[in-house]
Amino acid sequence: MMNELVVSKVQCPYCGEQIEVLIDCSVSHQCYIEDCPVCCRPINFDMSLDQDNALSIIVSHENE
Repeated sequence: MMNELVVSKVQCPYCGEQIEVLIDCSVSHQCYIEDCPVCCRPINFDMSLDQDNALSIIVSHENE
């Protein structure tokens, strides 16, 4: 398992801006909310690492 912080780019589901987020890869699955630095709306993050340490990030609206 990776034990590092990784910078990743995602698209805000509200304003459409591409933003950089810092992902803690020491945990294989995380769900959390982080505000968009552009429009300040809450983004749901669902992050997971598979067996090969491939990172998957799904972002969605607060009410999805």
